[in-house]
Amino acid sequence: MRLNRKLQFVLAGTLALALPLAACTMAANADPGVNAQQIIAGDGANWLSYGRTYDEQRFSPLTQITPENIGQLGLAWSADMDTARGQEATPLVIDGKIYITTAWSKAKAYDALTGKLLWEFDPKVPGETAVKACCDVVNRGMAAWGDKLYFGTLDGRLIALDRNTGKQVWSTVTVDQSKPYTITGAPRAIGGLIVIGNGGAEMGVRGYVTAYDAQTGKQVWRFYTVPDMPGKNDEEYLKKAEATWKGEWWKLGGGGTVWDAMAYDPELDLLYIGVGNGSPWNQAYRSPGGGDNLYLSSIVAIKAKTGEYAWHFQETPGETWDFTATQHIILADLQIDGKPRKVLMQAPKNGFFYVLDRTNGQFISGNAYAPVNWAKGLDANGRPIENPEARYDKTGKPFISTPGAAGAHSWHPMAFDPNNRLVYIPAQFAAYPYFPEKDWKPQAVGFNVGLDSSAGAMPAIKEAREAAKAATTGAVVAWDPVEKKERWRIPFAGPWNGGLLATAGGLLFQGNAKGTFAAYSAKDGKELWSFPAQTGVVAAPVTFKVGNDQYVAVLAGWGGVWPLATGVLADKSGPVRNISRLLVFKLGGKGKLPDAPPFEERPLDPPAPVGTPATIAQGSYLYGKYCTVCHGDAAIGGLLPDLRHSGVNADAGAWQTVVHDGALVDNGMIGWGKYMTKEQIESIRHYVIKRANEDKALEGH
Repeated sequence: MRLNRKLQFVLAGTLALALPLAACTMAANADPGVNAQQIIAGDGANWLSYGRTYDEQRFSPLTQITPENIGQLGLAWSADMDTARGQEATPLVIDGKIYITTAWSKAKAYDALTGKLLWEFDPKVPGETAVKACCDVVNRGMAAWGDKLYFGTLDGRLIALDRNTGKQVWSTVTVDQSKPYTITGAPRAIGGLIVIGNGGAEMGVRGYVTAYDAQTGKQVWRFYTVPDMPGKNDEEYLKKAEATWKGEWWKLGGGGTVWDAMAYDPELDLLYIGVGNGSPWNQAYRSPGGGDNLYLSSIVAIKAKTGEYAWHFQETPGETWDFTATQHIILADLQIDGKPRKVLMQAPKNGFFYVLDRTNGQFISGNAYAPVNWAKGLDANGRPIENPEARYDKTGKPFISTPGAAGAHSWHPMAFDPNNRLVYIPAQFAAYPYFPEKDWKPQAVGFNVGLDSSAGAMPAIKEAREAAKAATTGAVVAWDPVEKKERWRIPFAGPWNGGLLATAGGLLFQGNAKGTFAAYSAKDGKELWSFPAQTGVVAAPVTFKVGNDQYVAVLAGWGGVWPLATGVLADKSGPVRNISRLLVFKLGGKGKLPDAPPFEERPLDPPAPVGTPATIAQGSYLYGKYCTVCHGDAAIGGLLPDLRHSGVNADAGAWQTVVHDGALVDNGMIGWGKYMTKEQIESIRHYVIKRANEDKALEGH
């Protein structure tokens, strides 16, 4: 509270008398807001943290909605978003109000009963920030502490908002904004600290997590996940890591960003973080000569109050496939071999399901939950037994890996049902071709991974495309962590299906890539109910209670790296558009969505190809280097406008205005004139025209 000078003067003489009375009044009436005890208890009425409780189980004790009455579940209300990009956030629900973040790092609050918009906050992330994001301009949610909400922005800020008004309380920049850092993950609130990580390992950065004071925004501690150059590492754990790196890794950043998973054990006061991939992916350039490269692709335990290292377990030593360990971490107490164990569970990208002792990091078990060809299994210590052919960094030869860079499981949250003792994994089964690039050099913007992305582009060959599609699927895998095996699965036509929610009512909720939000039996996976969401659903649902009614809410909106980057495979589950909405359901709900707009697949009508083979070859290489991640493999667009249909293809001047000059920068399309010549940019246009003509020919068959 700020007082003007006149009022300060008036109050000066009575301050001593007023303070005792004010203190008594505040003690009697003040709402202390969200605290650790509430997050730990998880009463079911609210959803106070990203994974509901610190153990991140995403299991609700609510039982009103059951397999017997699920048929009565209907839409209570919906709210349209103003960002037609991927929606990945888990809502928070506190005392009858829903709080969400959306694409472009916006925040909104709704009345949970009526859907009335209470407030909204736009941090105004600059459009050019999009080029720093590997995987869409998404945001996965907030943390709550006291009377405030906290979230990260794509351009690297951590912002605190007043929960009641949506007004900014403080903002701090958590990254070097001159470098390609981003924030897409949700922070965690622990003991008056707000912990936030960052992303950007594909681009070339050094990863870390930071804890800030929840009231002031001042930094309390910072934990780096990869060492700096020798001689600059003061912490003992980083000095030990130096021996596992070779060359001059620090010049390329090293990677190891903590862009998603965290969990916390309040009894042990240990914060568990999942560490990401190397930068660049290709270890031949990142750490020539090999090495384990700690702490890439590792689970690391940190003392939450101080940021001190406690222990680590590395899942993919010498990571070179984008096999992050940033996937969802779940804590539970299980009977293992007849003994109670405090465990940590994870299904990371590399295809193995890990169970660790969370008190000390001891490996308990690890088994493949998806097809794996890069390794033959894990040894007694949990270290992968690698397939030598997978080491494209050593062989210099291409390798098609299963799983691929998208992972057997990406960021989409799992759920754990303690009643059925099952972990539900939103798994995906897709390969990826790694083509090492000879004499690779890092670039100022875009992916710095040490691969030739153009070499692995999908050819305009019908049989090749059909084979790739047939081999690309998805599923919910119900995994028994004690028996170390799959119990059952829910198959899907394609990958990139949504996060999961399990309830004590015996239900499992999930949205999917074909545009459906569904409920299944948590016991056997039988589908019991579904709702046409009109868009792909990748975010995880939550459930809460207001008055006597249980509600289920999910943020719908197709997006993320799969729809953006995978070209012909992006619509494996069926053609899907982005219609971003918050959907809220209850028993007896009578709400209806507007009619879905018609889905029109326009025929390709490109200009005739006129580029020379040399020009088109150059354009192919540059497209793979700079354009694929947003505009799709082989110029086949998914979420963003498909360049093959673009009207500017036929107009070299208009193409330069957009691509070279940056006419659409506010939409996230920067001007590339700083990084490519006009001739190079023109070569990309000729490549896109060539691909459009090839695909038109395929459509004619």
